[in-house]
Amino acid sequence: MPATVVIGAQWGDEGKGRVADWLAAQSDVVARYAGGDNAGHTVYVGDQVFKLHLIPSGILRDQAVCLLGNGTVINPVNMVKEMEGLRAAGVDVSPGRLLISTRAHIIAPAHIALDAAGEKARGADKIGTTLRGIGPAYTDKTNRSGLRAGQMADPEAFADALYKHTGAANERLVRDGNDPLDPQKSAEEYIDAAYKLKPYLADTSAYLNARLREGAVILCEGAQGTMLDIDHGDYPFVTSSSPTVGGALTGLGIGARWVDRVVGVAKAFSTRVGSGPFPTEVEGELAARLRGTGENFWDEFGTTTGRPRRCGWLDMLILKYARDVNGFTELVLTKLDVLSGLPEITIGVGYEIDGTILDGIPVTTADQMRVKPVYETLPGWDEPLGSARTWNDLPKAACAYIDRIAELLEIPVNTVSVGPERDQLVQR
Repeated sequence: MPATVVIGAQWGDEGKGRVADWLAAQSDVVARYAGGDNAGHTVYVGDQVFKLHLIPSGILRDQAVCLLGNGTVINPVNMVKEMEGLRAAGVDVSPGRLLISTRAHIIAPAHIALDAAGEKARGADKIGTTLRGIGPAYTDKTNRSGLRAGQMADPEAFADALYKHTGAANERLVRDGNDPLDPQKSAEEYIDAAYKLKPYLADTSAYLNARLREGAVILCEGAQGTMLDIDHGDYPFVTSSSPTVGGALTGLGIGARWVDRVVGVAKAFSTRVGSGPFPTEVEGELAARLRGTGENFWDEFGTTTGRPRRCGWLDMLILKYARDVNGFTELVLTKLDVLSGLPEITIGVGYEIDGTILDGIPVTTADQMRVKPVYETLPGWDEPLGSARTWNDLPKAACAYIDRIAELLEIPVNTVSVGPERDQLVQR
């Protein structure tokens, strides 16, 4: 299996980090292909909890080389902080073990300021970004006015480019009634990070293709989920990159012939952070029950932002759409343990709009906001699942729920998680 791609099948936060950590144990290279430090992957290793934002989850597997591809956007200051945190925990993040594409784009201080200003200007219609400058960085990329990681090879010239970039952004900030940034301070904050990251710069596309020709196993790790894809998601309530399978190819610079396994990851229910359509959303006590208390990382609060996630039932139309867009070869179901104790489990199997039953997602976001879900109900189970380690340890009702999902999706669902620990993945 030359290359495997791990993709979120919902709105992100599906538990891709722990699935990537599991698959990384069998991989030679783990490559992040899209997004920035707006992502949050939480991985439990014994009594340690790692909260990763940009560095691939594979960094926690000693044999894996990790890299950030050209499709990512990187905040150098935050990148260095994340590396220092991992190094303090005994994780090897030395040059050669971790690579950064020279073609990846830089999140500058001006991008963060423009992100906040843009959300403020939208008022009640705000998108709900993480305010980390992701969107403005990708805007500059497509506008051909961005900064690229390769410029950090000459930190002094990089600082000059950053100074000019901040000055240009200030014109827009002031015009829209916002305070300007100090260009000199912005450049000084980033130049130290540039010196530290310079040894990590590489032509990662050339590296990956060489490793693939040698027979190496590559794991392509994304961020966010299918319904947040800039092209295929609930536009405009989306991220600014392509977390779908096409984004893995363009974000790493490898050909489609190398990919023979596409692993979709979905929660056993649904969650969403920020604004946008959510047909199977629930409220009140049930939402609070699915969300958890916020007292541990397994609860439904954003790893990056800490925001409480909206919660709802599993939506099969979303999963079918994600299956088709990405070509899933299998689905991993996470957080099955959260459903223990519910007398009934509900699945969204269709939509109704203006008296018409739909078996697919409406084309427009406006119609997606108006649909009413059509539900199917299955028996629940009382048994806690945390100690399950084999398929036979799962209650019959839980197995029936999994099998119904596989039947509706028409792809295998042979791996489920029953807790946050590494050994709490159960395979059929």
